[in-house]
This record gives sequence, C-alpha cells and structure tokens, in this order.
Amino acid sequence: LYFWIHAASTLCFCFLQMDANDCHDPPKYWTIHGLWPDRAEDCNRTWHFNVTEIKDLLSDLRHYWPDVLHSSLNRTQFWKHEWDKHGTCAATLEVLNSQKKYFGKAIELYQRVDLNGSLLKAGITPSSSYYKMTAIKEALTRFYGVTPKIQCLPPEESEKAQTIGQIEFCFTKELQLVNCTALESGSSPMQAHLKLGTSELSVCKDTLPTYYPSEV
Repeated sequence: LYFWIHAASTLCFCFLQMDANDCHDPPKYWTIHGLWPDRAEDCNRTWHFNVTEIKDLLSDLRHYWPDVLHSSLNRTQFWKHEWDKHGTCAATLEVLNSQKKYFGKAIELYQRVDLNGSLLKAGITPSSSYYKMTAIKEALTRFYGVTPKIQCLPPEESEKAQTIGQIEFCFTKELQLVNCTALESGSSPMQAHLKLGTSELSVCKDTLPTYYPSEV
C-alpha cells in the first residue's frame, strides 16, 4: 500500500481555465489536491462525507486545501469528492480511519513536506521566464532525498513551454517518503483527475521549457 499526496498549483489551474472568472480567490502558493492510496477508488459508498466531523480542521482546510471552483457557500464539495473517492479507501489504514484523521493527516504531511518553502530555498519561484524541468527535479530530489513526480499541462498549439501544475510526493503505508519513480513499475498509481479544457496533466517532459505562472 502506497500513498500519494498531491500539491497543486491553483494559479496554474485558474490560468488555464476556459474562464478565469470561474476561480475564486486562488492562493499564490501550493495547496493540497488530495491524499490518495494506490489501486483503489470509491471503496465505501455508504460512508458519506460529514463536514461536522472535520469542523476543527476547517480553518486549516480553507487555507491548505481550498476549493477555488465553488463559491464560499459550497466549498465543501471538493473535500466531499476527495473523501468519497480516496478517503474511504485510505481508511483501511488505522491512522486514516476517520474523516478527521484523513484530512488532518493530509494537512500534516503537506506541512511536513513544505513544498512552498523548499522551492523558495532552491530559488524556484513563479516567473514570466522559463525553467528547465531537470533543474526543478534535481533541486527537489536534493532537498527531499527522494524523487517526486512533477506533472505539467502540455504546451498549447502556439506555445513552446509546458506549465507546471502538480507535484506528487509518495509515501509508504508508514507514511515515510519514498521515490515516486521506484513505484511506477511496481504499482499503478491513479492519474491525476485534473483536466482543463482539452488538456490533461501528465508527467512533465525534461526536454521542454517549463512555465511556473505567477498570476492568473
């Protein structure tokens, strides 16, 4: 059993939306997309999401795991989706066997990884100029001692650069960091379910210049 925590660039997401007005106050930092176990989805359809069980976490969730697509009145939809699809599967592990544990542990792992801080320390910041993907990858591997999976949106027809959109960190069932590359042949992690227009996230190409958007 392995777990992936996905850090998403909401700026990238909103930047490439058909209508950027669909996005509500996207934060200018990496946020949580989800905490996913491998090889499972929608494990317990009878275990319904209940926001009252995570009421103590709501302030942190709004900050670290925001929903930029729904209005403030309906921003539990993203968390409900992640619980229904992935949380009910992750709950086979004792440390994740409740909604409060699942969301709380995801926040804890996100804070432990501190992607925003590590990128800043490596001098990788949102910019109008392009980065080399190999430089980003090498900096993160050097910082964490493991290789994450970096996902991008492919260039538009008139563009030459891919856009960084999501970074996956892989964990063992003991929730220790492990190389994502080592898992690719041994298991079948789910692809990121983030599709923008006709584009879909995929593993970034080392040969393409990489855009890290600074604003919507």
